[in-house]
Amino acid sequence: MLSQQGIPPCITPRRCCKKPVHDHKRLDRRRHKIEALVSRLQDWRRLATRYDRCAHVFCSAILLAAIGLFW
Repeated sequence: MLSQQGIPPCITPRRCCKKPVHDHKRLDRRRHKIEALVSRLQDWRRLATRYDRCAHVFCSAILLAAIGLFW
């Protein structure tokens, strides 16, 4: 469905895949960085369980956690 919309795949295909898909190395690296950030953010219990009711409070908690991780 994504390829029909013109969105290229960024996940490296498995070796046993019958239909080879050309991946983009730079997009794969960026995807890995985002996945690593999300896994680090899930260490914060407040973010993993989503205690906040309002979306703006939740987004600000994510920003504070990201600043704390990279400080």
